[in-house]
This record gives sequence, structure tokens and C-alpha cells, in this order.
Amino acid sequence: MIRTIRNLARLVVIMRTLGRHDALFPHELRDVAPGIAGFARLFSAKGVPGRPGQRIAAALRDLGPSFIKLGQILSTRSDLVGEAIAADLAELQDKLPPFPTSEARRIIEAELGRPLEEIYESFDEKPVAAASIAQVHFAVVATRRDRDGEHDLDADDRRSREVAVKVLRPGIELAFRQDLDLFRWLSELALWIQPRFKRLRPGEVVQIFADTVKMEMDLRMEASAASELADNFRGDTAFNVPRVDWDRTSQRVLTLERIRGIKVDEVDKIRAAGFDPDDVLAQASSSFFNQVFRDGFFHADLHPGNLFVNEDGHIAPVDFGIMGRLDRATRYYLADMLLGFLNGDYRRVAEVHFQAGYVPAHQNIETFTQACRAIGEPLLNKPLHEISIGRLLAQLLAVTEQFEMETQPQLLLLQKSMLTAEGVGRALNPDINMWELARPLIEDWMRENRGPESRVVDELESVLNALRTLPRVMREAERATRMMNEHGLPLHPATIEILLDGFVRKRRRTIWTLWTVTMAVALAALAVLT
Repeated sequence: MIRTIRNLARLVVIMRTLGRHDALFPHELRDVAPGIAGFARLFSAKGVPGRPGQRIAAALRDLGPSFIKLGQILSTRSDLVGEAIAADLAELQDKLPPFPTSEARRIIEAELGRPLEEIYESFDEKPVAAASIAQVHFAVVATRRDRDGEHDLDADDRRSREVAVKVLRPGIELAFRQDLDLFRWLSELALWIQPRFKRLRPGEVVQIFADTVKMEMDLRMEASAASELADNFRGDTAFNVPRVDWDRTSQRVLTLERIRGIKVDEVDKIRAAGFDPDDVLAQASSSFFNQVFRDGFFHADLHPGNLFVNEDGHIAPVDFGIMGRLDRATRYYLADMLLGFLNGDYRRVAEVHFQAGYVPAHQNIETFTQACRAIGEPLLNKPLHEISIGRLLAQLLAVTEQFEMETQPQLLLLQKSMLTAEGVGRALNPDINMWELARPLIEDWMRENRGPESRVVDELESVLNALRTLPRVMREAERATRMMNEHGLPLHPATIEILLDGFVRKRRRTIWTLWTVTMAVALAALAVLT
């Protein structure tokens, strides 16, 4: 009851803010929820300038940090809010006034257990960035060489000591916890008002949002993400991930190597520095492909403010709070789907969706193929630089409602990342499509991971996994038999012996069958490899 009263009071504040920006849209709500539409008319202002998405973004900005983050998550849900609104929400900047530097000093000292002067040789009082969850200060760390009394350092030594220090906002955990409870309540209310929203899985979207925020509010997780990404690109000079200073990192403080460079969308400055924007675009395209397909672990917030061209002309990312993961099966689906669209093979696109289980088997594959053609055919008549794979994926996710395809949460972050990456590509050179640059990489990856050799390896892994589970299955069966005998279903000892004996014989037959399959697959592998 208290929860409902608290959330209703907060809901009134939200509606007043949305109404002030004419972002309640009572006319659009009339067919979906007539009662709410009438209520929304009471709050709505008239004549507010801007597109609907721009008005929503302005209202969310006024509502505070949690709503800014929510807007950024909704920018990935074009199936829920529409493409135009999703595009406007993608421009929602996560910028807030900074909190006092004295608070930042207090948090750092409390987290790291030492006076600030012992932690950093110097610490810039003015923050360089302030967002909803944290703010960033530049600092310089004292190296062992400094402590030994040698202060005559060259420029490279100086740069190696420069760091960026990220500090969580005070009280941010409580603020987000209260708003997350509100979002869960609203998702439940939405399903109660309109059950057809179940396909959109609002509760799961809120949970993804909660998980993302939880990760962002533990800066050790961000440090771990940066470290993992750096390991994935070890030896690749085209993508430089800043080093983590683990000695100066905790739950509320993150210290990373400072990146000096030019924002990736400042093309004139890139040229003035002597670098070719086309080379930068090729590096960006290759690095994004490798993150998504090779590693299945990608930076999910690579807008121009988080992507720099460093002093060597290479890509350098920052801000690792939002990362995405894709398992191997999803990567196979994506590669097959993208190549199917690029090659105009819409039947293959449809088959991929059925094989992945995204579209239920009882649906008509011919009709779904027709829907895929309706999405992909207009692309074939456009120049390559006008093709947006991110928008294609958004349209595909939107059109599948009629085929009972549930929203795939693992693809939402990727779709947003694709749109952001395409925006970076257009800024560097609007006449080059980054996906066409990555196409040879995708095709090579497909040959290596979807060819006969890799299929043999996959089959072998499946057989070995089945073999590994047999002892556990045997133990569980024996335990279940004992429980039935002792509690729920009395069995005569002779009956138990017969059951166990039959199970053992069956297990032996299964083992022989699996070993037979294993040998057959192994022989097939040898035939393929030789």
C-alpha cells in the first residue's frame, strides 16, 4: 500500500513534467488506454515546439538521472517507441551539473583509505565531465621513478603518469533504487492496462536497465570491462584501450590512463593532425566487427564523445560502463542474417530466424520470407553509403510482431550500438559504408566458424558435453528413486533393483551410441581435413 501511494505521488510529478513539455500525447493514447488519455489531457500544455522525441527527451532530462538513463535504453526500442522517437532519444546527452570537488575528494579518500595527496601527485579541482552517475577529474600519479627522486621526465614519461579519475555521485544508489522500484511498478501497470504489451517484455526491459545501472554503479566492474576489452585487443595497435590503475580503483573510484586525442567526429582536426579520415573509419569498422563477431563482447556506448583518435592516429575508446555480450549462437544468427540481406537472399534470412527459434515453428516461413523481402528490397536500390544495418535490424525487430517473435533483449543494445557506429562512420566519410568495409571480415569469419571444419568441432563438443552430463544424470536418477521409495511413491526393493538395472543397461547403450557418434564425427573430421 505504501509503495502504491509513493509511486502514485511520483507518477503525478512525472505526468506534470511530461505535460509541461507536451510529451503525454493524449490523442495517441486514446485507442490504447482511453482512461489514461483523458487524464493526460488535463496535464498537457499546448504549442510546445519540437518533434515528439525531442519533447520527450527534454522532459526526461528535467526528471533527473534515472530518467535520462531510461531514455537512453528506450532509444534502443524502436519497436516500442517508433523509429523517429528512438532516433531523438539517442541524442539524449547524459550531462548534469558537477557535484562539489570537496565531495569527490572525500569519496576518494574514504574508498582508497589515504589522503588524496598520497594517492595522486596532483588532482585537477575542476571536473572535465559530469554525468548522471559519476564525474571525471584529471590527475597525475607519482611513479616509482618519482619517489626515487628523479623528476627530470621526458614527454612520454609525463603522459604515462596522466590519469582520468571517475568518481560516483554521492547518494546515487538510493536515488536509482527508488526510481527502479517505480519503473517496475509502471511496467506491471502497463501489462495490467494493456496485456498485448507482454510481447514487448517491459518487465525485462526494466530488468536490463536495472542490471546496466547496477554495473555502472560499481566502478570495479567498469575497470574489469576495460581490462577484458584490452586483453581482446592485445597486440592490435589500431584499437587502444586505456590501462586500468588497479591500485587506485575501488567500487566508487576508477583510475584509468588518460587518453589524449581528437574526438572521432572532428574530421577537420583529424585531417589537420595529418591523419586520413578514411583510415580512421577502416580502423573503427574493423574494431567494431572484432568486438561483435570475434569476441562477442562490445563497447555499447561508442558515441563520438567516447571515441578518440589518439596521437598515433589510432582509435582509443573511453567510458566502459555499458558493455554488451553475444553468445556464439547469436553471432552466427547475425552473420547469416546480415549476409542474407546484403546478398538479397531473403529465404536464408527467414530460415535463420526459424533455426534460431526467434520465430515460432508454426508460423509460415514463406510469409516471413516475404516480410524480410519487404524490409531488404529497398536497400538494393540504394547506394551503399545510404544503407543502415542498424535501422534494418530495428525494422526487422519491429515487423516481427505479427509472427509472434518476442523481443530479443540481447539484440537491443547491439542495434543501438550499430546505429551509433554508423553515425560515426557517416561523420568520417558519408560516402563510405562501414559495413561494406567489414564485409570481407564477416565473410572470412563465416568461413572459419561456419565451414565444414568448424561444424565438425561443434558436433564433437556437443557429444563430449552429453558424455560429461551422464554421471550427473545417473546420480539424479538414483536420488529420485530413493526419494520416491522413502516419501512419495513406495517401491518394492525388487522393483527398485529392476529399475536401476534397466537404467544401467540404458546408460551403457547410450554411452556406446555416443562413442559411435564420436568416432563417426572424428572420421568425418579427418576426411574433411585431409
